[in-house]
Amino acid sequence: MTAQPAHTVNPDELEVAEGREREQLEGWIPSLASDEEIHAAFEKAFDYRGDVTLTLKDGRTINGYVFDRRTGSTLADSTVRIIPSNERTRLTIPYSDIAALAFTGRDTAAGKTFEAWVRKYWEKKGAGEKEIALHPETLD
Repeated sequence: MTAQPAHTVNPDELEVAEGREREQLEGWIPSLASDEEIHAAFEKAFDYRGDVTLTLKDGRTINGYVFDRRTGSTLADSTVRIIPSNERTRLTIPYSDIAALAFTGRDTAAGKTFEAWVRKYWEKKGAGEKEIALHPETLD
């Protein structure tokens, strides 16, 4: 017979960090009216898991994925790093060169929380399905 440990841990009593609420950013076009708004918008663009469209002050547009941002003391010192969707290069663009930002791509992380996965699992199990396997969606 195996002895029980002196202290057993109930997993329901463990400390659990709440997930953070994700904003619905898809389709959003921030105003970029102040330095604070510009910095906040690019922090959100960095967390966004879809493409954005940058309109530069010279009129060019760049559609792509923001993979990094660097905050400096001024807009000229602050940069966004983006991978354009139509090429394999990485561009570094100063905030001061950007006229507009739009969250134009589909947010591939929307609704993809662990809780959503578990809910789908229990829905399938409750419907009597056997050999349940949940597979990720294709990213298109």
